[in-house]
Amino acid sequence: MEEKKWIKLAKKGNHEAFAILFREHYPFLVKYLIKVTMNRDLAEELAQDTMARCVEKIHQYNGRAKFSSWLISIATNRYIDLQRKREREKDWQMEEMGVRKLKWEMESRNEEWNDVLAALSTLSEDIRLPIILKHYYGYSYEEIGHMTEVPPGTVKSRVHYGITRLRKELKIDEQRT
Repeated sequence: MEEKKWIKLAKKGNHEAFAILFREHYPFLVKYLIKVTMNRDLAEELAQDTMARCVEKIHQYNGRAKFSSWLISIATNRYIDLQRKREREKDWQMEEMGVRKLKWEMESRNEEWNDVLAALSTLSEDIRLPIILKHYYGYSYEEIGHMTEVPPGTVKSRVHYGITRLRKELKIDEQRT
């Protein structure tokens, strides 16, 4: 019953009410996040982020679930977002390392590493692959769509988008004028 009073006051912007809610729930939240992350520092960082998000979103708390459950859902979503971000960064870093290695290998064998290959390496795989299949190997949009399990219209738009990016990267349109 007491918690409902503090939540109501917190929704009105009462700082003391927030402080009491945080003091009550922060240790529980950190323990939960330690189990999820297996990393105390990350757990504390996420708990602080969750509490900051709670301040921003307290007006959305409707009381149907326990306040602690609401905090856990915020913390879980923050953790999932962080994992997705890390995965994207890791993928990008791995791809960047692979491109550098390929460039070095080609140059060390006196093979050509030209501006087009460099520009292609800046594109994401889902854009680069259709361009290569279309413009290097001559496959139709339908064939590429079948190979990549993507609708032909999506393939066409990815190729168009990629070509536009390549032109910008290679400054082709600027050279014509």
